[in-house]
Amino acid sequence: MLKVGYIGLGLMGKSMARNILKAGFPLVVHNRSRGAVDELVSEGAEPAVSPADVARRVDVVFTNLPDSPDVLKVALGKDGVIEGAHKGLIFIDNSTIKPDAAREIASRLAEAGVASLDAPVSGGDIGARNGTLTIMVGGSAEALETVMPVLQAVGKTITHIGEPGAGQIAKAANQIMVAAQMVAMGELMIFTQKCGADPRKVIEAIKAGAAQCWTLDVKPQRLFEGNRNPGFKSRMQSKDLGIVMDTARTYGIPLPGTAIANQLFQAMVDNGLGDQDNSSVISIIEMLAGEKLKI
Repeated sequence: MLKVGYIGLGLMGKSMARNILKAGFPLVVHNRSRGAVDELVSEGAEPAVSPADVARRVDVVFTNLPDSPDVLKVALGKDGVIEGAHKGLIFIDNSTIKPDAAREIASRLAEAGVASLDAPVSGGDIGARNGTLTIMVGGSAEALETVMPVLQAVGKTITHIGEPGAGQIAKAANQIMVAAQMVAMGELMIFTQKCGADPRKVIEAIKAGAAQCWTLDVKPQRLFEGNRNPGFKSRMQSKDLGIVMDTARTYGIPLPGTAIANQLFQAMVDNGLGDQDNSSVISIIEMLAGEKLKI
């Protein structure tokens, strides 16, 4: 059985690492703060002192970190995965980062004999806890086949998109759609309420038609209960949209709708709301409309 390492035990990573452990894989964990490490060690994982230490001790090493510079540092920096590289090691990054960063990591690790997969995920904290994430994979098909049993412990839909960086391109596309849905949901809820209709009944009606989507299935009830806790943090949605817009500029692609969503999520961060759920972008719609959603 493959021995697995997991680096980055945040809102998503801790649940994903736990599901790998529950599936029976020996697990080595590392995190910047100690609490999550101690929690998983109490459940049977082994602690490590650095990313390099994790890499030396495992067959497969995952990372799940906030942004491109974090993954570059952990993968390629001092005491990073590359310093624990050994023949047969497979590196898998579940973070959402720039496609060019994923390609750089894959190229550098290949020089050290390590296969690399960029494998960002979608499905939020619920999918992470339930092991039902969607995983978009770029990199070697052979490496993916080797680690498929591990990925199946955390994901329900696992798709090989293509060469290194392709998984991150797919995730960027995913975030275009997610952001659009969150903004549209906020707009329709405030629109219906301020126009004099009950947004709860409107949502139930339109969910049965062409507007049906995961966002309307999952998010409205939380908002109606006054629950704006993450989920998926708005500041991370803003970061992801920054990646989308940077990549679009590189390739000369106009994204007018996403540009507006990017501004709205940046407004969440600017107004101190970045740690709220991404569905809480309704807060900006409320400010603009002068209308608060009724709880």
